[in-house]
Amino acid sequence: MSDSTASTLVPALLNDLISALGAENVLHRHDELVVYECDGYVIEKNTPDIVVFPTSTEQVVAVVKLCNKAGVPFVPRGAGTSLAGGTLAVGGGVMICLTRMKRIIEINTRDRYAIVEPGVVNLWLTRALGGTGFHYAPDPSSQSACTIGGNVATNSGGPHTLKYGVTVNHVRGVELVLPDGTVVETGGINEDNPGYDLTGVIVGNEGTFGIATKVIVNLTRDPEAGRTLLGVFDSVDAATETVSGIIAAGIVPAALEMLDTLMIQAIEQAFHFGFPTDAGAILIIEVDGLDAGLDHEAQAISEIVQTHGGSVAKSITWRTRKEPEYVAIWKSRKSAFGAIGRLSPTFCTQDGVVPRTKLPHILRFITEVGQRYGIRIANVFHAGDGNIHPILLFDERDADQVARVLKASHEILDECINAGGSVTGEHGIGVEKMEFMPKLFTQEDLAAMVALRNTFNPDGRCSPDKMLPGGAGCIERKGPGHRASA
Repeated sequence: MSDSTASTLVPALLNDLISALGAENVLHRHDELVVYECDGYVIEKNTPDIVVFPTSTEQVVAVVKLCNKAGVPFVPRGAGTSLAGGTLAVGGGVMICLTRMKRIIEINTRDRYAIVEPGVVNLWLTRALGGTGFHYAPDPSSQSACTIGGNVATNSGGPHTLKYGVTVNHVRGVELVLPDGTVVETGGINEDNPGYDLTGVIVGNEGTFGIATKVIVNLTRDPEAGRTLLGVFDSVDAATETVSGIIAAGIVPAALEMLDTLMIQAIEQAFHFGFPTDAGAILIIEVDGLDAGLDHEAQAISEIVQTHGGSVAKSITWRTRKEPEYVAIWKSRKSAFGAIGRLSPTFCTQDGVVPRTKLPHILRFITEVGQRYGIRIANVFHAGDGNIHPILLFDERDADQVARVLKASHEILDECINAGGSVTGEHGIGVEKMEFMPKLFTQEDLAAMVALRNTFNPDGRCSPDKMLPGGAGCIERKGPGHRASA
């Protein structure tokens, strides 16, 4: 190796990887590798020794076998939008970047499925389905960048999961390269396969079971029509009480999103959609389905909003999700985290879950924590399923602010557990939240999870020190990260 390489691995492995993939698909210089030192969770960083870009299942197998032969750990990575350090190369080793496996292999609208490689960006599939009358329902806010493989790894959610479900509800089958290089297929093109639901086990494994190289996903028929309402409230309390009121009335919206004052101001500065910047909170409420019943549902929602002291500032009637006003409101919501940079040089995003009825409590708690630690906290989240995303604003150049943000984040996640919820709804555990796992699960539960992981990954060489506490997983935190997306 040359002096400029960052790799500490034996030169033979680097040469073997170059022989297997070609020099253009292997990175090993420090200035190339630093880009891959972290994902969207930038608190913990570690540079991999080598980054490779396979373009086929066969090449993934070759890389895995070479890593095993050399006794070197490896970790898969998609677009790097993950927010819990799921793609961190904890012990160095080889990072297997799947972004060049980006083919949409098949779209079959008659049987309602598509087969894609893991590097296909979520939005690419949506665009490829345009005009077919079908869509891929999971739509994370990082939809324009995140990959289907990454969505499978973390069981991603998104604004429309309230009605349509998360990624696991839309995956029929997976081709998986196991950590020993064996290729297995679970599920298939049929919607219901006999035997154990191994696909359901694999979705959400955060790369600890192996590397997905093909994914069979469900296609969902486009709704006939929809109504998207913008509810405006004087307070966060009133907005969160409205959320419970809508669900209690038997209405299941396609999406139910909440933004507080700080988020409204940031988004309005960026996109000029027309959000009222003096509002305490807004709700984006969407219902879809057969056109015949939607006016009735929209009216019922308007009455519930008014009952809780709010008003409906906009009501968008749409036939397709391409209509300009519809596109504008969702662009504003999904670009919310990019707009935060207008408010603060640095921010840290959390990903807790509480029962819907506990939303008023947890939002009050977040406000109190912010006041106690002297930190501004913005909120934008999937209110319909209780998945909160408090965004803590600070300046990382100030060590005192960094310390306060870390303590505040910890308290918020602890309170989510106390309220009967969880520390993650869609971002995963990764390396960020392993310390909370013993608070969520008993030792027996964790032992069962370890046994399951070891069945797929007995040597622990694939994505080591992730999800489950122990080993080198407890990494000292230096300071919260710059940006994130939910």
